[in-house]
Amino acid sequence: MSVKKIVILFSGEGSNLENIVKKLHKKDIKGCRIEVSGAICNKEDAKGIQRCKRLGIPFGVIKHTAFNSREEFDEKLVESALKFGADLVVLAGFMRVLTPVFTERLKAINLHPSLLPLFKGANAIERSFNSDMKVGGVSVHFVSSELDGGEIISQKCFQKDDGMSFEEFKKRIKELEFELLPQAIVKILKD
Repeated sequence: MSVKKIVILFSGEGSNLENIVKKLHKKDIKGCRIEVSGAICNKEDAKGIQRCKRLGIPFGVIKHTAFNSREEFDEKLVESALKFGADLVVLAGFMRVLTPVFTERLKAINLHPSLLPLFKGANAIERSFNSDMKVGGVSVHFVSSELDGGEIISQKCFQKDDGMSFEEFKKRIKELEFELLPQAIVKILKD
């Protein structure tokens, strides 16, 4: 049985990190054993660090503010991901734009809380909610040096009901993220 190692990058709460660990870590799925070999965060005060400790996931903190350029930061990210043995890097709430220093050296996917190519970048949930669209959704795509511009792997959407509050909308986004990201990871690692 083959073993595939994933490294998760995050910047905040780490709820998607925990979901991935619970659903995939040390699980045998279709002839492939998946291991979360590590996590990397760019903020030393991110709440997700406590999740890593509680879940027993090795992690590192690489503060982007400690580097003179995005390329220097990305070089350190690549080095750290490779030390963790990454077959796949998963961006789960990682709030940094990556350069070709990263994107051309690692196979990576990103979770985005909108139906791409709409609402790229930050505040996607708010912009999607406030739009005239009748659906909301999430996308998983390959990471490229274009912000949220890599090839789409999978998407899921839901009906945006009249009178739906922003909190209800956000909850539905999170539910779809928890469903879609693990499925996309399995799909990528199997191929």
